Amino acid sequence: MSNQQFWARIYRLLPNNSRKEQKLVKKRPKKSNTSTQSVHAGESGRKIGDSVATPIFQTATYSFQKSVQVRNYHEEDVKTRYEYGRYGSPTQLTLEKKLAEMFGTEEALVTSSGMSAVTDTFLALLKSGDHLVMTAECYRRTRSFSEKYLKKFKIDISFVEPNAEAIIKAITKKTKAVFVEIPTNPHLYCPDIPKIAKVTKKKKITLIVDPTIAAPFNCDATALGADIIILSLTKYLAGHNDVIGGAVLGSRKHIAPVRDYHCTAGTLLAPQAVYLILRGIKTAALRVDRQNSNTQAIAEFLESNNKIREVYYPGLESHPSYEIAKRDLSGCGCIVSFRAKAPLKGCERFLDNLKLFRIGPSLGGVESLAELVCTMSFWDKTKKERLKLGIHDDLIRLSIGIEDIEDLMSDLKHALSKI
Repeated sequence: MSNQQFWARIYRLLPNNSRKEQKLVKKRPKKSNTSTQSVHAGESGRKIGDSVATPIFQTATYSFQKSVQVRNYHEEDVKTRYEYGRYGSPTQLTLEKKLAEMFGTEEALVTSSGMSAVTDTFLALLKSGDHLVMTAECYRRTRSFSEKYLKKFKIDISFVEPNAEAIIKAITKKTKAVFVEIPTNPHLYCPDIPKIAKVTKKKKITLIVDPTIAAPFNCDATALGADIIILSLTKYLAGHNDVIGGAVLGSRKHIAPVRDYHCTAGTLLAPQAVYLILRGIKTAALRVDRQNSNTQAIAEFLESNNKIREVYYPGLESHPSYEIAKRDLSGCGCIVSFRAKAPLKGCERFLDNLKLFRIGPSLGGVESLAELVCTMSFWDKTKKERLKLGIHDDLIRLSIGIEDIEDLMSDLKHALSKI
């Protein structure tokens, strides 16, 4: 056996193996044993040096022993080795295999951040004259990129209310893609994705779904009808607020152009970051389960508190998306937002009196975080512009971690008493 064959078999890269695996992925039943998937998906079989953990391949370049290998490499439809770090590594491949198996897709591509997953996908799939429909409420940088940069390429964008009726109504003959988050940020609305998918599939429009806030084990976006899934791996899967990464998942047909753009643009996820995310995923199912229960309890507590004007969490019957969330999500994730009965200064006093919660952006990590939405993400907008986006000065967003629920409740009670 040649070194190349040995290498390929260890990482299951030979063309015949890859095709067999793809068939298995398509036919695999839905997994309920999420912790087993977290630990073992994409990592079965022997590893280099018989290590248990996937090794880090900290190299920019892969060499060839003979000149003929260079030609053979370029002529292969399915690569059996590596050439340059920007195009992938064994560590990266393992993470991509794990994600594809966990989400039930043919392929996965990892990127340098969740935002690069968005930009790679949009720039690879859209061209001048195309039309994109997306919800007006979404991650701010996703909207900002679309407004500032996609429009430079004369791509038309419709920002609509986060519900199926508004999204479907906005579709035109030029619509190439629909982008939806579930839930949206920060009010946590859940669009009816199956209803949207029924229309996009009929019209052959690519449906892109970002279920980052819902958490990976809470939302099966593929089953709901997504053609492409976009994730921030920073949240939940890595889950320790120590590494940034993103991913794009879907069929080979949908991922191929995104991968081609990604390799050209160089939005590479570095080997050490890949390793940290692989390590984080091992315990992700356990963490998400704890965050689901913690956040549900805190949402119910906030709703009963007389210092709170309104609570946004799709696990509450009072939320407009409760019925959709109950049907489409197995858990509602770690984000809960609320409006306090206090002016901006009073809300800042609440934040300043928190002891366990840290003031900061992001979500899905083991530590609980809190932010005043208007100052953390929208302070460069005028108050009028913020209100148009539904961002009131009293809107607070919490990201709930894995701490003991009694301690988190005590911290919130103390801080609310200072409003």
